[in-house]
Amino acid sequence: MAAPPPSFVIGIDGGGTHTVAILADAETGAVLGRGTSGPSNIQAVGVEAALRELEAVVAAAFAAAARPRCNAAAACLGLAGIDLSEGLDIIRGWADAVSLADKLTVANDATLLFAAGTPEGWGLAMIAGTGSIAFTLDRNGKDGRAGGWGYLLGDEGSAWLVGLSGLRAACRAADGAGPPTQLLNAFLANLGTSDPRDFIPAVYRGVWDRAAIAGLAPLVVATAEAGDAVAHKIVVRQVTELARTASAAVDAHQLPRLGLPIAVAGGLIIGSAFYRELFVEALRGFGIHPGCVNPVADPALGAVILARKMVGAESRSAPRTPPRG
Repeated sequence: MAAPPPSFVIGIDGGGTHTVAILADAETGAVLGRGTSGPSNIQAVGVEAALRELEAVVAAAFAAAARPRCNAAAACLGLAGIDLSEGLDIIRGWADAVSLADKLTVANDATLLFAAGTPEGWGLAMIAGTGSIAFTLDRNGKDGRAGGWGYLLGDEGSAWLVGLSGLRAACRAADGAGPPTQLLNAFLANLGTSDPRDFIPAVYRGVWDRAAIAGLAPLVVATAEAGDAVAHKIVVRQVTELARTASAAVDAHQLPRLGLPIAVAGGLIIGSAFYRELFVEALRGFGIHPGCVNPVADPALGAVILARKMVGAESRSAPRTPPRG
C-alpha cells in the first residue's frame, strides 16, 4: 500500500511591519519552510493589502519547502489588528476561499507568545514592536488585554512612539526651542542630509512613513544608552508607559504579581537588552516582580505549536528547525 501523504501545519505571525509563515510537519513539528512578506495588520494597511501579504507569505513558505501548495491539516494565525469580529470574519473568509487548512484558529498575534515564551502557557505577553499591546492568560485559560489601541490612540512604549518622540525632539533642538540632543545628528545622518528641514518632506511625502519612523526607534534607544539626556528621557517615559499598560492588564485580570511568567516580543524590546531591562525595572516600580522574562524572537513557532495541538500532535514533539549545512 502507498504511504499516506504527509500532513502539514501552518503557523503565521503577522504584525505592522512584516508577516512570517512557517510550514511544519504536523507529526514531528520539524520546520519545512519559512516565508516572509510585508505587514498584514488590516487596521493599519487595509483589508486588500493585508490579504495580499497573507497569500504571499503562505506561497513563500511552501516554495521554501519545495512543496506544492496544498490544504494543511491545521493553521494558526496570530495577527495584529483582528480583535474585532469583523476582522476575524475577513481572515476566516480568506482562509476558506484559498483552502488554507482543515482546521483553523485566528487570534491576536500576542496569543502566540504564551505558547512560545511561557513555561506553562500562561502569564503576561507583551509586544513592543511597531505597535504595543499587553495580553494576559491565566491558568484557567481566561484571557485579557490592555493597550493595542493603534498609533493614533495609543501604542505607548512602541517603536512608533519612540521614533516619533525622537524626531519631535530633534526638530525642537533644530529650532533652539528644545534642549540640544545627539538625536538631531543621528537622524540627519540616517536621512543623508545636513538640513533638518529635509525632515518635513521625508515625513509628509512618505520616505519616513509610519513603519520607517518606527524603524528609527533603535537609533533613539542607542542614543539614550550612549548617555544623551533627551533620548534617555524619551525612552524612560515610553518604557514606563509600556509597564503601566502591563500593570493594568495584570491587575484587571488578577494575575499574580510575584513570580509572573512574562513573554516579550516585537523588534524594539527583542532587539535591545537595554530597553528590555528598563521595562523590567519599570515593572518592579509598579509592584510586578517577574519569575522569568523570555524574549520570543520567532512567535510563528508558537503558532506552529497551537496548530499542532489542533491535530493532537503537539504533545509528541516540539517544532524544530532542521540543522544547517
